[in-house]
Amino acid sequence: MTTGPGARPDSAPPAAGRYAWYVIGVLMLAYAFAFLDRQILALMVEPIKRDLGISDFRMSLLLGLAFAIFYTVLGVPIARLADRSNRRNLIAAGIVLWSFATAACGLARTYGQLFVGRMFVGVGEAVLSPAALSLISDYFPREKLARAISVYTVGMSTGGGIATLAGALLLPRIMSSGSVTLPVIGSVHPWQAVFVAVGLPGILVALLTLTIREPERRGSAERKARGIPLRDVLAYLRANRRTFAGHFLGMSVLTIMGYGVGYWIPSFFIRTYGLTPGEASHYLFGYGLISMIVGATGIVAGGWLADRLFRRSDDGYIKAVLCGVCLLLPGYALFALMPTPELALLALIPAVLGGSIPVAGGAAALMVLAPNQMRAQVSALYYFTISLLGLGLGPSLVAFFTDFVFRDESSLRYSIAIVSVVAGTLAVILLMLLRQPFRATVAAARDWKG
Repeated sequence: MTTGPGARPDSAPPAAGRYAWYVIGVLMLAYAFAFLDRQILALMVEPIKRDLGISDFRMSLLLGLAFAIFYTVLGVPIARLADRSNRRNLIAAGIVLWSFATAACGLARTYGQLFVGRMFVGVGEAVLSPAALSLISDYFPREKLARAISVYTVGMSTGGGIATLAGALLLPRIMSSGSVTLPVIGSVHPWQAVFVAVGLPGILVALLTLTIREPERRGSAERKARGIPLRDVLAYLRANRRTFAGHFLGMSVLTIMGYGVGYWIPSFFIRTYGLTPGEASHYLFGYGLISMIVGATGIVAGGWLADRLFRRSDDGYIKAVLCGVCLLLPGYALFALMPTPELALLALIPAVLGGSIPVAGGAAALMVLAPNQMRAQVSALYYFTISLLGLGLGPSLVAFFTDFVFRDESSLRYSIAIVSVVAGTLAVILLMLLRQPFRATVAAARDWKG
């Protein structure tokens, strides 16, 4: 039997059998489609800027803020619903909504219409992770939780990698100024056709999600049938404010770096090295493979490392996150300043590996910091914070330096380097300060009676 401070369950642990891993597989597929729909826009920055006549900064709002507005605002009320209702059905409804919204982006003729479409993609995706993490915590015992979540979050690297690979293969066509004729819809730009093509298949994933059984919630029996009042959730957060503030802000700064750099990588190769779309597609294809293979490896390894370190000490998840940052920070900084595209692509390997390692540990930490019946709500607050700051600010911070400091699109590499170094250093400081209060909150959650 596993022993140690990180191994004590809050109730009898479930058997993590084949069906539990089937659930993980379905949720991973849903997460892959979520990231595919979310990330595909980054591959079409240059043609959208050209056809809509917008600047880097306005484009950055489509990449980040437009998606983050409702993704963050609606996350908390949706999570309260997830903590007291059927989580599987909520996930299926969210998938349907974001899939139709992605396809609708392909019908946008103006900047405003595309902005609204991205907002509704965020509404649908706001459902997934809070409900999915809560489901997973009821299917797996605590000592296997980070590994289970790491497999689920492999969908992030898979979806992002597929988006990059597809974009690389289609880049010369997407960058062209021609048109594509779609049934019923008619003539559209190539980038609009891509939105329709990646959005509609998500409906099939929503149907597959309905094969998941809603598990029994673990925790205090008297509260299984009703949700915890919001005042109790807020009181718990206030009592452990140092932990939650440190964890949310530390991971937000990492997210600023991840989205701030990641969304501009396709444009980086084209602008920095003067590549044609055909030439850039080769490097983007390589980046897509790195995202899928190295990213998935980092996420699974990060989950294994987090579980191993957590069995030894209650701040093991934070130690695992810090290990990732030690690769991510220098990786992105060197990537931006490399003299050739080949060396830049090589520098992305440690950067992607380092950025993937914290994913599972950061999310799994919430499951040991919060009692069962408020986990979806705490997860929603977590995604609210990291999305509002990370996704909302990351792409725009890079664009701010490019448009308003350097005033030169070819200086994108220096904007990336500045954001990487500053954000990475701040993340290390915040996470180091978090370790002691994190241990205290894990103990408090373990003994919480309501």
